[in-house]
Amino acid sequence: MTAATANNVSLSWYEASARQRIDALVDAGSFRELIGPELRETSPHLSIFDLPEQFDDGIVIGRGRVDGSSVLVAAQEGRFMGGAFGEVHGAKLTGLLRAACPLQQDVLILFDTGGVRLQEANAGELAIAEIMRAIVEARRAGISVIGLIGGRAGCYGGGSLIAGTCSRLIVSEQGRISVSGPEVIETNKGIEEFDSRDRALVWRTMGGKHRYLIGGADMFVDDDALAFRQAAIDALKLKQRWDPAVLKAEQKRLERRMQRFGDSEDAVEIWQALGLDEPTDIPALPTDTFLRVAGQRENADDAR
Repeated sequence: MTAATANNVSLSWYEASARQRIDALVDAGSFRELIGPELRETSPHLSIFDLPEQFDDGIVIGRGRVDGSSVLVAAQEGRFMGGAFGEVHGAKLTGLLRAACPLQQDVLILFDTGGVRLQEANAGELAIAEIMRAIVEARRAGISVIGLIGGRAGCYGGGSLIAGTCSRLIVSEQGRISVSGPEVIETNKGIEEFDSRDRALVWRTMGGKHRYLIGGADMFVDDDALAFRQAAIDALKLKQRWDPAVLKAEQKRLERRMQRFGDSEDAVEIWQALGLDEPTDIPALPTDTFLRVAGQRENADDAR
């Protein structure tokens, strides 16, 4: 291990805090936080509801290096309000993304979010729109925006929409991605439709393995910070064309995927349709075995 990566010790990405993830991701000593806790940029809305504030409003942003390359980094703290987006939280990420173009630096977003804060509904929804627009502008300028997903809160609601606009997504098995969370589905459609307490159901429906298999994520890694770091290094080396023709092709692939799997009642049915042997064994497979099996699947009309 070189001096540049001496801080990249092995730790669970799922268990780590936002700052621990950044520390494990970037080269040692290279991260410089922007709009840090010392500036006390707290939410102006939470006190109305007698809710505690956090001086970084649940997101850490800054500049650093990954394998020597300068990058911008944002990491959500899922332990504060489930990593939910509010006015300040969203503005910090939007500002970072807008800075990417003049700086000509790629962006890494470490997602860990349940979506928009109910207490800041309108401000949070506006933040989602502004972030997505900023990502579009960055990608049009040739900037890569890489999403890393594997935290406790997952990547739900508006966070999943933002993730869908990223250049590439790196996930672990714990990296649940969905527009609607398990509890939201159960509340609106009933437990017969989706039992949010059934962890096996949640993981095989929204978890990283399923998202990777159907093309909703690009790289699958162990729940290990070093694995996420290496995947980020590899992803940053890949540059993708992004223009209206690419978007139209992605929409067509989404339509075909919906036609192919739209009537499936469980992820296992989709895995079987993809030609995977012993699809019921997928959730229990270790990463190396899973990736080997996944490499044998039929094309899922990947939309990324």
